[in-house]
Amino acid sequence: MYDWPSALGLASGLGLDALLADPRRGHPVAAFGTLAGATERVVHRDSRAVGAAYALALTSGAALAGARMSRRVRRPGGRAALTALATWAVVGGTSLRREAAAMHALLEAEDLEGARARLSHLCGRDPSQLDVAGLARATVESVAENTSDAVVGPLVWGAVAGVPGLLAYRVVNTLDAMVGHRSPRYARFGWAAARLDDFANLAPARLTAGLAVLLAPLVGGRPSAAVRAWRRDGHKHPSPNAGPVEAAFAGALGCTLGGRLAYSGRVEQRPLLGDGPTPTVDDIVRAARLSAVVSVAAGGLAAATAYVVRGRCP
Repeated sequence: MYDWPSALGLASGLGLDALLADPRRGHPVAAFGTLAGATERVVHRDSRAVGAAYALALTSGAALAGARMSRRVRRPGGRAALTALATWAVVGGTSLRREAAAMHALLEAEDLEGARARLSHLCGRDPSQLDVAGLARATVESVAENTSDAVVGPLVWGAVAGVPGLLAYRVVNTLDAMVGHRSPRYARFGWAAARLDDFANLAPARLTAGLAVLLAPLVGGRPSAAVRAWRRDGHKHPSPNAGPVEAAFAGALGCTLGGRLAYSGRVEQRPLLGDGPTPTVDDIVRAARLSAVVSVAAGGLAAATAYVVRGRCP
């Protein structure tokens, strides 16, 4: 027996994201962020154990809520609709590409200040000292990393664990963004959230990199260059998951990513990934196109996996 409701729901949810993108108001992820932030302010201690309890409680709560909703919806059509709504709620590929398009338009119009202000929609870097090349590089890097985090990651977990997997993955990824970074407040408290996110993205990041390799010709790149950059440079990145993705995108686009980065009050010198020049403004368009085709391919694989694998699970 095959699980066509889950497969149809994942594909339909990705389609809804393409048509509607994220809602401007009342987004479920934003509502969860508000709840998680309020909870963190109450329970925060400079303790790994407390941080682990916080992360596990919120993640397991999301998974249990998803499981409860799934059990209540018994009809196949209802299960497909529930999966589609959950997928739409946690996938953010269209909004990501729209932000990239907005950055491209601002930089092409030579509106440097506008582009600096807009960068916060994509990442938390300090844009004040970034020039056109720096903003283009930051945008391409953010598109690459978020293709895995905002699209492929939820699809993978939705394929193997249904609605509970979709919701739990988004909670883990959101908590990592909120408390998983290295700062005096979260160095210990956010440790568990960061490690959970590393685990949750092990498979999605490598799937994203692999798809970028295979689909490189669609953006004028060569699979051999993409796989070479991935194998040679992916492990150099401080993130075990962002590294393979950014390196594969760099190789596929024929550019070099990495270098100086200012973030959260600190300056880092990131390793260089890929070969060729630093990204240009036009490379933002190519990166967004690569993100789109990777997302579609991942959606097809997720739907096929759910159809076959989840249908055979008891």
